[in-house]
Amino acid sequence: MTTLSLRRTLLLLGLAVAAGFPAALKAQPEQPAAQAAAPSFKPEEVGIDEKLGATIPLDLELKDEDGKSVTLRQLIDKPTILTLNYFRCAGICTPQLSGVAEVLNRTEAIPGQDFQVLTVSFDERDEPEVASQKRTNYLGEITRPFPPAAWRFLTGPGATTRALADAVGFKFKRVDDDFVHAAAIIFISPKGQVTRYMYGTSYLPADLQMAAQEAARGEAQPTIKKFLKFCFSYDPAGRKYVLNTTILGAAFTILAAAVFLIVLVRRGRSSKIKAEEDK
Repeated sequence: MTTLSLRRTLLLLGLAVAAGFPAALKAQPEQPAAQAAAPSFKPEEVGIDEKLGATIPLDLELKDEDGKSVTLRQLIDKPTILTLNYFRCAGICTPQLSGVAEVLNRTEAIPGQDFQVLTVSFDERDEPEVASQKRTNYLGEITRPFPPAAWRFLTGPGATTRALADAVGFKFKRVDDDFVHAAAIIFISPKGQVTRYMYGTSYLPADLQMAAQEAARGEAQPTIKKFLKFCFSYDPAGRKYVLNTTILGAAFTILAAAVFLIVLVRRGRSSKIKAEEDK
């Protein structure tokens, strides 16, 4: 490639990137004003405020899938994975709970012995009948031998579930008929201590097994990765968390363009040196 050709190529590439970058960063297609209005909440009102080492209120009374009253003290007698969701969620609750089912299929830890799972709805409108159906659905995604008692779906009054959420630092906000909330699983020791948080909608079997062992010993461990804050944003029109592909796409475009520019420059220099050596 001659110097003139290289310059022309770089110029055209630069113009293309300059023209495309604003489009990559542009938000989703414009919505009517009523749909595009931002939900009325502050960023600090949602997310996770980790409470490692804290003890949850074990005497909180909830309803099981049959509508019977049960306390957390009665249920938590082994390492427990706690998930906080609501059962009408059209956003990340479904992929998160499917992610839990997937990792339960793959872990070597023994369900009902090494750990158990409690999924608690923080929406007081959810009834035991819905919890029972959700339990059936997600147990149906598990292909290994799995005792049903090892994954419970619970409901309860708003004040009760809010108290549990506050105890583990799970902050959510109601927006219209839905909720803004994060996705995380929280490990609880047999004595009710918060020992670890894992963020996102998919989890590694080895991580789950290690966290369950730590919970069994009552060892609270700091979180290493918190992907949720950076990869998900709230879509006020769809009322759900979505992967922020516009920002990731823009970053990828810039990175690809930079790599391409470096390759072109190096090839140009190599051609120039080779031409000089041939003289």
